[in-house]
Amino acid sequence: MDLHAQLEPLRPLIGTWRGAAFGRYPTITSFEYTEELTFTNVGKPFLAYEQRTWSLSGQAMHMETGYLRLPAPRIIEFTLAQPTGQTELAEGTMVMEGGELILAVRGKVMNTATAKIVEATEREYRLSGDRLATSFAMAAVGQSMTNHLSSHLIRVSD
Repeated sequence: MDLHAQLEPLRPLIGTWRGAAFGRYPTITSFEYTEELTFTNVGKPFLAYEQRTWSLSGQAMHMETGYLRLPAPRIIEFTLAQPTGQTELAEGTMVMEGGELILAVRGKVMNTATAKIVEATEREYRLSGDRLATSFAMAAVGQSMTNHLSSHLIRVSD
């Protein structure tokens, strides 16, 4: 399937990435886990996105799904849904810096009535060759914007 021309700068992201990750937040005990991200070409002007995580013992933890768009040069948009009762609309920039592809977005979050309150998010993806580093920060449960998750992933399939 041909990649939509608008997404050509994001071509290096397409595939599945997996690796070690670490979580922390002022209201929880720090933890290690495994993360997997998949960016899929669907032949439209967006990539499908899926994230899944497991504990070190292999128990499923979290997942989210959505879409990544590049509506204008260097402008990116993520539309994400999470089974924990949040949807996230994130906007930001894509830049090439020193051979790295960097995506940085800030998100607005909607919460269901029974979900933990997440007010805002910040995500960064740094791609260098077959290595993808991620970071995720959030303002949630009365805490100001604080780093929550980070991962170091390697490409496991195209």
